[in-house]
Amino acid sequence: MSEPRDLGNLERFAVGAIGPVGQRVFMLQCASADGVLTLKVEKQQVAVLAEYLGRLLAELERPGHLPEGVDLVEPAEPDWVMGTLGVSYDADGDRIVLLAEELVPEGEEAEAARFAIEREQAAAFAIAATSLVEAGRPPCPICGMPLDPSGHACPRTNGHRPPAT
Repeated sequence: MSEPRDLGNLERFAVGAIGPVGQRVFMLQCASADGVLTLKVEKQQVAVLAEYLGRLLAELERPGHLPEGVDLVEPAEPDWVMGTLGVSYDADGDRIVLLAEELVPEGEEAEAARFAIEREQAAAFAIAATSLVEAGRPPCPICGMPLDPSGHACPRTNGHRPPAT
């Protein structure tokens, strides 16, 4: 991994998806005085981050007024694909610090970015991300994979019966 690009304290931390349900591309967008960084992420990464931030915030002092505008700002072209994301809490600065690393083939140099968000930004992100994830296709009650309106071949049933809804 190369030395992380340090974005410092973010002015805006946004989440969004581009495309129709079932074909959406999820993105995180970080904006600071040093510029904007847009990362392509998986839906599951968004869901896990929202859940983790929610649990972390439950242990901290209640956030103040939540910021508006946690949507993506155009152009929303990803700078790179996020592989891993580390999250920690800086008690001295009262900030949640995130370290994102690029997904690259083994042996190649990965990009990385470090940034910090306020509790209010984390709460607004968690709410927006949860809504975004829940707006997608419902999960199969048997295997948990998304149900496709055109049909679903549930791997747990070996194709012998349709999933119960």
